[in-house]
Amino acid sequence: MVETDHSSEAGFTLIEVLVALAVVTISLVAIGAVVSRNAASVRKLEQHVTLVTDARLALATALADRNRLQPGSLTQRSGSGSVVMQISPLGGDWEQPAGQQGWVPEAVTLRVRTGSGAIADVQTVRLVRTPRG
Repeated sequence: MVETDHSSEAGFTLIEVLVALAVVTISLVAIGAVVSRNAASVRKLEQHVTLVTDARLALATALADRNRLQPGSLTQRSGSGSVVMQISPLGGDWEQPAGQQGWVPEAVTLRVRTGSGAIADVQTVRLVRTPRG
C-alpha cells in the first residue's frame, strides 16, 4: 500500500494569506475614503443650511419695517452669527421737478456671517419716496 502525504495540501500558503490581507486593506482604505468624503460633504451642507437660515432670519428681522430704514450701517446678531446692513444712495443727486414727489434709489447690502465663518452677501435696490419739493 502506498501512502500519500495530504498534509502539504491543507490550509493556505503564506502568499495566499498576504494577497487576502492586501485585498482587505485596499477595501478598508476605499471605504474610509468614501466615508471621509461624505463627512466633508455633510459638514459643507450643514454650513450652507445654517447660512441660508441666518440670511432668511436677517431678511425677516432687519428689513421688517422698511419704512424706518435710514442710510448708514447697522450691525446686529442674527441666528448663529451676525448681520451687517448698509444702505446708501445709489448714483448721484436725483432732482425732482418742483412741487412733485418722486423716487430715489438706494442700495441695500446685507452681509450675513454665521458662527462657522461662512458669509453670504445679499444686494438689492429699494426706491424711497422723496418729500414734495
